[in-house]
Amino acid sequence: MGEPTLRDRIELYYATVPFGFADAEEFGPLRLFVRKGEGAPYYGGPNHAYPVPAGPAPVSGPVFVDPVAAGSSSSGPVNTGITAADISRVRARQRELGVAESFEWLAEVTPSLRALVEAAGLPVAERPLMVLDPHHPLPPQPLPEGVTIRALDADDPGLPAVLALPRLAFADVGTAVGPAGRAELAMVAEKLVADGTVETIRPTLLTGHKVLAAAFAPDGTPLAAGHYHPARGITEIGGIGTLPTARRQGLGAAVMAALATHAREHGVHTVFLAYAEAAVARIYARLGFRPAGTTLLIADQPARGQ
Repeated sequence: MGEPTLRDRIELYYATVPFGFADAEEFGPLRLFVRKGEGAPYYGGPNHAYPVPAGPAPVSGPVFVDPVAAGSSSSGPVNTGITAADISRVRARQRELGVAESFEWLAEVTPSLRALVEAAGLPVAERPLMVLDPHHPLPPQPLPEGVTIRALDADDPGLPAVLALPRLAFADVGTAVGPAGRAELAMVAEKLVADGTVETIRPTLLTGHKVLAAAFAPDGTPLAAGHYHPARGITEIGGIGTLPTARRQGLGAAVMAALATHAREHGVHTVFLAYAEAAVARIYARLGFRPAGTTLLIADQPARGQ
């Protein structure tokens, strides 16, 4: 048996990381992650080669083999036997739970699922993946004068504003400088404190299930932020966003590099990401990321649970 491929490792990650926040329910060849508490919901997808989580067993269904533990070197398409009825069962359960009908999977490993999902009336979007060359040096990126980057702990006073920042960054898509700035950030941060979002995130930072980092202006305002969730030495870096008024200063790239370095220093050997815009991919390529396949998901589905 050979070494696990990159696709094996990415699939293992998608199958493992939700167990920090969710339970799993089996629907034949599909699996749905069901959030245990508050927060954005997780997705459904193929359950081949899914690892057995630590702690209680999945809700039902067979035990699947962990590809890394088994030393699998498979990288071709997998014949899962998924049917339209399986998809309908997962969607019915999602409607029962009151969550979005969302699915996520690797295009190259389960190519047949796309046609079935689209035939069910769900639009599919592509998110190309990139992986960081493990041997590529990643020096700190230049920052504007006075700007610093730090990882946040659960009691960091900047936490509400850092959690608010992506709401503004992703509401104003693209890389052009936009109008939303400090005043808007403060308003959103207050709402996230009031609705309990900040308190929901604190435990994930305490347990290490989530690492959150941000670039801060000298006055303490977060200008760019991102996060990663480590699992079994693998992680996807996500949520990289820059305050619209602070764009075009290299802050997103600096936060990405800081997160990747932090992950490497804490035992992560496979660092990957997904992107939606070619301009962003070019930035990541300069940092040492290379193409690594494609994730397919339902268009406009909510960001996966964090």
